[in-house]
Amino acid sequence: MALIALGLNHLCAPVALRERAAFSTDDTVGALGDLVAQPGVREAVILSTCNRTELYCNVDSGAESSPFEWLHRHQQLHGANIDEFLYRHTEADAVRHLFRVATGLESMVLGEPQILGQVKGAYNMARDARTLDAPLERLFQNTFSVAKRVRSDTSIGTNPVSVAFTAVRLAERVFTDLANACVLLVGAGETIELAARHLTAAKVQRLIVANRTLDNAQALAGRFGGYAIALSDLERHLAEADIVISSTAAREPVIGREMVARAIAARRSRPMFLVDLAVPRDIETEVAKLPNVFLYSIDDLREVIDENLRSRQQAAVEAEAMIELSVEHFMTWWRALELNNPIASIRRNAEASRDEALAKARNLLARGKSADQALEFLAHTLTNKLVHAPSANLRAAALRGDSDLLQAAERLFDAPARETESR
Repeated sequence: MALIALGLNHLCAPVALRERAAFSTDDTVGALGDLVAQPGVREAVILSTCNRTELYCNVDSGAESSPFEWLHRHQQLHGANIDEFLYRHTEADAVRHLFRVATGLESMVLGEPQILGQVKGAYNMARDARTLDAPLERLFQNTFSVAKRVRSDTSIGTNPVSVAFTAVRLAERVFTDLANACVLLVGAGETIELAARHLTAAKVQRLIVANRTLDNAQALAGRFGGYAIALSDLERHLAEADIVISSTAAREPVIGREMVARAIAARRSRPMFLVDLAVPRDIETEVAKLPNVFLYSIDDLREVIDENLRSRQQAAVEAEAMIELSVEHFMTWWRALELNNPIASIRRNAEASRDEALAKARNLLARGKSADQALEFLAHTLTNKLVHAPSANLRAAALRGDSDLLQAAERLFDAPARETESR
């Protein structure tokens, strides 16, 4: 067996490639089933967020390339030179990578808390799809414990800074007083809810929430004093917005160049600030070419995010030490799985002896022997078969003076070895 982690993220791949590799929530369960159907793939978890797409797999030895080949084929990444951007980790490195991801050490915003919820979501989808067995189940349970311990024992989660917070921070640079700005939020997921919280804290007075499901938009808008619109009505309200923050799960852009151009004209060229936090992107890139429009993608937020890194560096060092210890513990368990564990072999041999003796006892009954005779034969034969090899090996051990084996037998059978031998 081999543990594999492979994928690409904001550290190594541009958003244009990440959006091609991304899985939607609706697609993931089916994709998991297809992935574990590949030769040699025993278990799989798919983690897909705006910043990363990663596969965690348990594969047979020699099948290490199966997940990569499947990802390339399933996501139609032909001509994308994906190998140039993809990272691959195996064994302890794969465990370490997952621990780092879940604790926020691999996030754009160091230590951001949302990623742990996303990892748990990926685990739950794999569990629902029945693509988990004991090894990955244990790995992810260990991951959640490590992430919880890092957050409680270090300051990496103090004053958490999310991508949503960073987007609002950037908006504050453009609009000194957000209280007078009209903000349009597109989507109703966790990222948009976080943005709404930060905007409310910044005293924003006018908040519009647009979503494909109007009920979800109304629920979110109601919590923050805004008003809701259906996504189909987005263009009618776009001209009202000074700031647009978008994060949906759409596979195609929901805001196009011509839509924004008409909105800018209706605004009499007053500037519009747009932040696209979605992968795949919600806003066509050509929008950035329009006059008086300022479009930022998720990758453009790095400069603002870097300001928050310095205060978390020491906490990250502490987290790394905790992760290393946890990797060691998990790998001790993992390596034990790969040893020739005698328990399974002993049980198989015992069951084979049982089945053979039982078949002969039934044959005696079929030939007219009494039930007592058949039971006596069964008990005698089964006892002889089960104790023959241990008895012979213990006699040999006594003759050659192998006290270690004799003492082990005492502990194993809970009976003194000399008594066993005398019998």
